[in-house]
Amino acid sequence: FKGWKVTTVGDDIAWMEIRDGRLFAVNPENGYFGVVPGTSYKSNPNAMKSIEHDTLYTNVALTDDNDVWWEGKDGAPPEHAIEWRGDDWTPDSKEKAAHPNSRFATPMGNNPALDPDVEKGEGLPISAIIFGGRRSDTVPLVYEAFDWNHGVYLGATMASETTAAATGAVGKVRRDPMAMLPFCGYNIGDYFRHWMDIGKRLTNPPLIFNVNWFRKGANGKFLWPGFGENMRVLKWVIDRCERTGGALKSPVGWLPSPHDLDLEELDIDHKSVADLLGIDHEEWQKELAEHEAFFGSLGGVVPEELQKQRKQLVARFKE
Repeated sequence: FKGWKVTTVGDDIAWMEIRDGRLFAVNPENGYFGVVPGTSYKSNPNAMKSIEHDTLYTNVALTDDNDVWWEGKDGAPPEHAIEWRGDDWTPDSKEKAAHPNSRFATPMGNNPALDPDVEKGEGLPISAIIFGGRRSDTVPLVYEAFDWNHGVYLGATMASETTAAATGAVGKVRRDPMAMLPFCGYNIGDYFRHWMDIGKRLTNPPLIFNVNWFRKGANGKFLWPGFGENMRVLKWVIDRCERTGGALKSPVGWLPSPHDLDLEELDIDHKSVADLLGIDHEEWQKELAEHEAFFGSLGGVVPEELQKQRKQLVARFKE
């Protein structure tokens, strides 16, 4: 992205503490662990450079020259390989050579974009927290919460359509608060309350956003190109943090207008941009009902402030 340089501190876990009314974070891990199918020099060149050596792979295919292969890797598929279950595989095989959830694990020192301050124990200040889910409809490309508590609500109600990485039917909307459903080791209501309590202790809280790279058009194709082009959305996020970016008020939060996003030289039509940033009130009525049902399914543990946020959201759609 012209004029920008992005470096990596961490890609997964952040340990955060409050200092001077602000959140600071460190990366406690020493490497990266990711889903490998679809990874290529086109889709993620730094990931490919990171996994060229000293890397562990699970459930990928093994080629005849003892290399690894997966669907979406650069170049032509091998004429023969041993697929992830140990059987022979050719391009004519009906089954995938690599499991859809096959993985790589690699040390962070392999990353060419590693931040030079990654080992500094005092951490880095957090300007924004970005939630995101995989949704083919309803949820806009990006929007900003009105305040901390509203941002906690965005996280508490976030959802994704299931993929091979999750159990259950593919394409079903599954609520996954803060993407912590498999990882929260205590009462989820207390977890929500912890987020609220953190907000009370912050005098300079991060702004909270929600992104959705996966919205589809009527033809079933993704509207947004994704990958490196996501930096265009992150630029708006940074602009908002620096109080220089414009936004329009909507029932769900602050939305960028098409003019607020840097879309220069991007091959995307005006209708697609409008669809990406659009709020369909009919779809959102269904979404609001699902929020209420999800909170109800948690057995009365949802903090009253989050219930209040839900009622305020419902009211904004009636204005």
